[in-house]
Amino acid sequence: MCGICGKLNFNRQNPVGQGLIRQMMDMIQHRGPDGSGEFLSGPVGLGHRRLSIIDLDTGGQPMSNEDGTVWVVYNGEIYNFHELRTELEGRGHQFKSSTDTEVIVHLYEELGDQCVARLRGMFAFALWDERQQRLLLARDRVGVKPLYYANTGKSLLFSSEMKSLLVDPDIDRRINPQAIDRFLTYYYLAGNETLFEGILKLDPGHYLTVQDGRVSVEQYWDLHFEIPACPPSFDEAVDSLRKLLSRTVKDHMISDVPVGVLLSGGVDSTGILSYAVQHADRPLHTFTMGFSGAGFQDERPYAKLASQKFGTIHNDISMSATDFRDFLPKYVWHMEEPVCEPPAIALYFVSQLARQSSVKVLLSGEGGDEAFGGYQTYRNLLMFEKLKSTFGPAKQVLGLGFQALGRAGFKRFGNYANLVEPTLAEYYLSRTATPYTPFNQLKPELYSSEFAALLGTQPQVLHTRKLFERMNGQPLLNSMLYVDTKTWLPDDLLVKADKMTMAASVELRVPLLDYRVLEFAASLPLHYKVKGRELKRILKAALVETVPQEILNRKKTGFPVPYDGWMRKEMKDFVSDTILASNGGGDSYFCKEAVTNLLQTHQQGKGYSKEVFSLLVLALWHQQFASVSPTA
Repeated sequence: MCGICGKLNFNRQNPVGQGLIRQMMDMIQHRGPDGSGEFLSGPVGLGHRRLSIIDLDTGGQPMSNEDGTVWVVYNGEIYNFHELRTELEGRGHQFKSSTDTEVIVHLYEELGDQCVARLRGMFAFALWDERQQRLLLARDRVGVKPLYYANTGKSLLFSSEMKSLLVDPDIDRRINPQAIDRFLTYYYLAGNETLFEGILKLDPGHYLTVQDGRVSVEQYWDLHFEIPACPPSFDEAVDSLRKLLSRTVKDHMISDVPVGVLLSGGVDSTGILSYAVQHADRPLHTFTMGFSGAGFQDERPYAKLASQKFGTIHNDISMSATDFRDFLPKYVWHMEEPVCEPPAIALYFVSQLARQSSVKVLLSGEGGDEAFGGYQTYRNLLMFEKLKSTFGPAKQVLGLGFQALGRAGFKRFGNYANLVEPTLAEYYLSRTATPYTPFNQLKPELYSSEFAALLGTQPQVLHTRKLFERMNGQPLLNSMLYVDTKTWLPDDLLVKADKMTMAASVELRVPLLDYRVLEFAASLPLHYKVKGRELKRILKAALVETVPQEILNRKKTGFPVPYDGWMRKEMKDFVSDTILASNGGGDSYFCKEAVTNLLQTHQQGKGYSKEVFSLLVLALWHQQFASVSPTA
């Protein structure tokens, strides 16, 4: 696991300075504290920070082919590199290391840009072809590894983290108002935009090329939901899934340093552990997080139960309101994108615990819900849409019924009243939000008149609707799974997973997001995933013989960080002072009176925790990135 950065000047007579590349590398030192390297050749400069995982002695980067005409800097892991290396050696390629990095160089020599389609793993890389004076950037299929870039018109810059780009004086820090609105629509920044105009994320499953000043972006992979005419029986599919998971977890354990497992106390992470212990050649460490204070849900008993069953060396840590508050500025600095994801802070602390235990690699259960249908949202909305269909033209009556339930105190049912008329494609933004979630209802009074005028009338939900259009009449469950795989997964969960673990100089691997697992899940009949009230049906069936029943049958929780209570009590003054501060950007976007009213309503315990946390993150982001240069 590493960090990469670089710059290509379109004018070949304009060399890239060593000083700039080293400044860019300094900004991402936490991603690779074990070493650094650079390649400078006229108009191009490549930089690399290394976290040594595979081939500890000869795996330094940048790395080249035999004659130095192809150079690469790379972040990630290629799990099929042994097979690819054997194939390439059979074609006469000479290897000077034992690392997966070198496979990319020689595979490019054979296949050009199409080499990315042969790579199975998580990756972001930049490859410079000296002969053709051509740059290739690529990102893995699902977006496990980040890659940011900016085209200034004179050059193209790229990096694993946005802050690395900001050291270049050619980067203009113009705030993108549409991105502010998009964040407050989704609670994360869906799509390839950032809060700075001109700085973009390379989309998952895409590669970018630059030659003679021309920049082109191409897609090389997408997730297709195609159920075969004669699908396997449920039992046959369960057996196939067990074998696939075993192979996948084994591949994800390739490492020359100790590997551990991150336990949330849930089905997915415990399932990963059950396969990891089968392939481990040494005792495994497991890690989990708890919280200081009374009345908080604690995952540690379930994680300890899993540890005892599988005989791991278990480690846990507790986090307090003070820990949470004090880390928030660093959380924003490392995340770079505003994301309403309080559990990310817990992930940092548990990753730091792993690092202190000499574990550099962690396996996680991230992705099982998106692949196999694990969120209650899926089940509830499927039932809701079926109910709407049953009522047909009389569905207005259904709406009145939900309104009555809302007035009677059943708030969750009352929320459905607004969803009766629109179609799923019109109201499903992702599992985090609909146009009727609090922020989207608050916007008319929250936004200042100047900011509202700047935004215009174009709705942010167009991003999600375009994804629904790609599904072209697919069943509702598949449409929701696809939207979440393209938005919530890469732009929230995987941003958190990468940035917080790398902040602690730890590599996180996600076996359930191997594209073979995703494609297998996408080929299954719908009722293999969700049937009635049963979620993740086939995954639970595959794990029923190994995962303890207490874990298999419990309600999904994840890392339930008690931040709502903390913000209303221990963090009350910090929250209001930060959000209302003059350097928090709020004066540019919001009506101060409306924000004050929102804070007061939250203090009274009437909800809005996600909205307040989002405003807090946005204010801290503005303080750190919008007006001053980031500091390493």
